[in-house]
Amino acid sequence: MSTPESRIIPTDLGNEMSRSYLEYAMSVIVGRALPDARDGLKPVHRRILYAMNELGLTPDRPFRKCARVVGEVLGKYHPHGDTAVYDALVRMAQDFSMRERLINGHGNFGSVDNDPAAAMRYTECRLTALTSDSMLRDIDCETVNFGDNFDGSQQEPLVLPARIPQILLNGSSGIAVGMATNIPPHNLGEIIDGFVALIHNPEITDLELMQYIPGPDFPTGGQILGKATIREAYTTGRGSITMRGVAGIETIEHVGRPDKEAIIITELPYQTNKAALIEKIAELVNDKRLEGISDIRDESDRDGMRIVIELKRDSYPRVVLNNLYKQTPLQSNFGANMLALVNGEPQLLSLSQFLNVFLDFRIETITRRTQYELRKAEERDHLLQGLLIALDNLDGIIQLIRRAPDSAAAKQELIDNYGLSDQQADAILQMQLRRLTALEAQKIQQEHEELRTKISDLEDILARRERILEIAEFEAVEIKTKIATPRRTVIEHAEGEIDERDLIANEQAIILITEQGYIKRMPVSTFEAQSRATRGKAGTKMKEDDGVEHFLSCCDHDSVLFFSDRGVVYSVKAYQIPVSSRTARGMPVLQLLPIPMEEKITSMVSVTEFSSEEYLVMLTRNGYIKKTALAAFSHIRTNGLIAISLEEGDQLRWVRRAKVGDSIIIGTHQGMAIHFRTNHEQLRPTGR
Repeated sequence: MSTPESRIIPTDLGNEMSRSYLEYAMSVIVGRALPDARDGLKPVHRRILYAMNELGLTPDRPFRKCARVVGEVLGKYHPHGDTAVYDALVRMAQDFSMRERLINGHGNFGSVDNDPAAAMRYTECRLTALTSDSMLRDIDCETVNFGDNFDGSQQEPLVLPARIPQILLNGSSGIAVGMATNIPPHNLGEIIDGFVALIHNPEITDLELMQYIPGPDFPTGGQILGKATIREAYTTGRGSITMRGVAGIETIEHVGRPDKEAIIITELPYQTNKAALIEKIAELVNDKRLEGISDIRDESDRDGMRIVIELKRDSYPRVVLNNLYKQTPLQSNFGANMLALVNGEPQLLSLSQFLNVFLDFRIETITRRTQYELRKAEERDHLLQGLLIALDNLDGIIQLIRRAPDSAAAKQELIDNYGLSDQQADAILQMQLRRLTALEAQKIQQEHEELRTKISDLEDILARRERILEIAEFEAVEIKTKIATPRRTVIEHAEGEIDERDLIANEQAIILITEQGYIKRMPVSTFEAQSRATRGKAGTKMKEDDGVEHFLSCCDHDSVLFFSDRGVVYSVKAYQIPVSSRTARGMPVLQLLPIPMEEKITSMVSVTEFSSEEYLVMLTRNGYIKKTALAAFSHIRTNGLIAISLEEGDQLRWVRRAKVGDSIIIGTHQGMAIHFRTNHEQLRPTGR
């Protein structure tokens, strides 16, 4: 009899923790967090779909309670919490989470506002046509391996016989131990086009595949900015893809009140919470970090999303929209990390590697299905051959059966006298009398001939790889024809790929700033030539105590440098300054530049090209002068750049452009003046 002490196994604590943690990590990686590259599913999703198929929840059958499905999965395949199973089921039924839903839900399955789904006892579900046709159709044809469930009482598939690259279609995300995956969803028609292209050209590259699969296609639509990050993700397996919601600017009419400009958001980036976005915008407005917004409301309904952001009358809609992109989740990044299990090991895959893994799997499943169908056809034909022998020797076989003392003796005599197998003899003994008619005999002969043709075709498929590839292509294109939908996400050129200036005419313009801080831009064509001795035209509308303080003429593509009394320089493209009429006051400089209320613009300079041969000459109130190369100001941050360091109480007052050899004359209030050259001997250049 053993004692408690004898059952204790001495072991090193460090080794035991290392071994146990390694087992836990491998269990999470292989059995929970990472999808299989072949069918694109994690174990919990695979078990849910297989259990629903076993329950007969096909698209043509009635809905069943989700609680019934969850119970089936927990009891037979997935011994974990019911919440985990139900959450996975709900996600596969959400059209804003999946590019093509795998489950058709009936009831409340949550919303893009992150509202939770109703309890599983209230909701119902069944498989979609896509899942039934492309994931489970060949499950009973010995196409995939099965393994024991957690207690050995049931068999479950280790992978589903997918006919399409589901891992690219709906993507996947998960956090394992020491690694994570985040694969974006794609358009069904595009990935099948890419799959077909791979079949026809096995050496196709990732960049060539992008002609068929230009980028992710998110279920919520939106925009993707730039193809460079998509190329990086597709070629290396990792990349940060910039997503942006779809927003437009409309005029909202109010009865009895002036019309207002409004930003209308109709699509959000993938996995963006609409309610959280609205809350974030309201928070920024309340904290005075987002200017120009007077009201925000959610007008979304069953017809689609519509977030209305009403603007103040003096705001510039494009500036507000750009701030929304910068400060809110209306523009966000999708960190692609395309990690999946290949032969049970996690691997980072490129686009072509994903499709190659799937193609190899597809060849295997078609081969195994064909072998299964060939075996079944040969078994059936073998029985038919026995029946044909019986029909050819009908009288003798009838007499043999009548003479036999029992069925076992009759079976043995059939085998001995006519060379039949056990299966053929059993089939003859079980044959009904009505099958002895001439019509039935003809049907048996016809079925035998059809089976011989089918067997020859199946053998040809197994002998020729090109036949298998043709079948893979045909079945994929068939699904595309039935289920594929147009692309929802628009891929836009990012800034730098197509310059925004290419879309704007480079016309001459006039920019002016008033003493009270209003700025506006007007085309030069606003002021046509006038005869002498005329009154002229008003250039702007001002209050009585206001006046024009700064004025310059430039082209719309020029950069305009604004220098403040604190010695900070800001840069804005001329076309980004709102165009106003001659009679308009313009917009406050505070809404165009990120400057505090107490800061004042003291100089304004337009620049067409930041040349190293030109300089900016700066003069402060206390008489300090500085010359800096114009090229030093070519890259100015949004929040400005320090152009000159000032002593306490000093201010930057004047800034002018100059070349080496130009003359500078500075005059004072006392009527004194000084003249010097801008060469390096008299005025040495310094850095910022």
